[in-house]
Amino acid sequence: MTEKNQIYKCNICGNIIEILHTGAGELVCCGEPMNLLEEKNQEKGQEKHLPVIEKLPENVCKGSDGYKIKVGEIAHPMEENHFIEWIEIQTEDGKIGKKYLKPGNTTEAEFYTKKEILEIRIYCNIHGLWKITL
Repeated sequence: MTEKNQIYKCNICGNIIEILHTGAGELVCCGEPMNLLEEKNQEKGQEKHLPVIEKLPENVCKGSDGYKIKVGEIAHPMEENHFIEWIEIQTEDGKIGKKYLKPGNTTEAEFYTKKEILEIRIYCNIHGLWKITL
């Protein structure tokens, strides 16, 4: 059974899906079951995947609270073959905000919300899915 917001990946073609609605059955791509991605929350050595949150000054926030989410205490590579694909927040009301990145971008994104941020997830095309709960 799938659960809302889970991320699955096909190990053959690389398709990635996010579950929007809980359901029964097996997810299949390229004739093979898709793999549920584990949400990692710890790493050893230099921290390059764990999200870091920074509150923006009030005059920048346009009537909401503003946050800058950075990927890692040390900047993550953003090369053609190794990069952060997206940064996602989930707020206390269950809403999700997502910013997509591509090689050459900085590894940060700004989000504006009146609700408290509960979770942050990022996806590295090489090292997978990372999550922190606030």
